[in-house]
Amino acid sequence: MAIFKTLLMVAQVLSALGVIGLVLLQHGKGADVGAAFGSGASGSLFGATGSANFLSRTTAVLATLFFICTLALTLLGNYKPAASLGVMGAAPQVAPAPQAASAPAASGVAASAPGAPAVPK
Repeated sequence: MAIFKTLLMVAQVLSALGVIGLVLLQHGKGADVGAAFGSGASGSLFGATGSANFLSRTTAVLATLFFICTLALTLLGNYKPAASLGVMGAAPQVAPAPQAASAPAASGVAASAPGAPAVPK
């Protein structure tokens, strides 16, 4: 279980860094998105609008991966396994704690709370 949590944390950190990097690469609506790859919009690697679609889709995929990892880590963090039933399959029997018998108050001593010193009348 610890290995699975570690893998989820690594995937979460990598997806978070990827989302940060891709968001910083993207330009606003009015900017030339193809300029991010060093050439004009029509001569870019993905075509006139291909780079915008590629960056936005990749960002969406990494953001989805980030949210899934976050939810999985939350569920695993709150998971409490059931107590073991032992070798024989029966729940361990716990003996009830013995109750202290209350002694009747002495004739010259007033009854007091347990642990408090007795004060004579």
